[in-house]
Amino acid sequence: MAYNAAPLERLIEQFAKLPGIGRKGATRLAYQVLAMSKEEALAFARAIEDAHTKIHRCRVCQNFTEGEICSICASGSRDHSTICVVENPRDVAAFERTREYKGLYHVLHGLISPMDGIGADQLCIKELLARLQDGAVQEIIMATNPTVEGEATAMYVAKLVKPLGVRVTRLAYGLPVGSNLEYADEVTLGRSLANRGEL
Repeated sequence: MAYNAAPLERLIEQFAKLPGIGRKGATRLAYQVLAMSKEEALAFARAIEDAHTKIHRCRVCQNFTEGEICSICASGSRDHSTICVVENPRDVAAFERTREYKGLYHVLHGLISPMDGIGADQLCIKELLARLQDGAVQEIIMATNPTVEGEATAMYVAKLVKPLGVRVTRLAYGLPVGSNLEYADEVTLGRSLANRGEL
């Protein structure tokens, strides 16, 4: 039995659909929305609507943008010979926060996962291959997560890209900065050894 008014219950149900938000968290968010002024609530609703109607995929890299081409692809100061391939737009934001990477990106919008019914044809791989046809790209950096799906996707893309004469690299994985060796798991330690560099 629902103790809330029907519109509030519907709002709770919508918040509960978000990943990582349970019933309690959804209820807290719904009551927070009710505590807003009418103007704030309408601005919140407009922001959601605008995100859905005005944002789409960049024609080149598949990242989210308002324009036809995103600001990174349109920039003349970026290194157009390198493309960092990531799983989703959040990964682009993570790399940009480092201020270290100066090349371009390509967003796959997922990973190959037969268990979830996701095949290579459902990802933005053909768009990536189309970008390599003019010979300007010299390196592809596979920056998918170090999971079974991430590794499988990286290997699949590498197999398609290498015959085109483009160098394919993978992010190095290992010990996080400031961590303790005794707390590292065997896989992480193994990767750290395999990816060791010269001092």
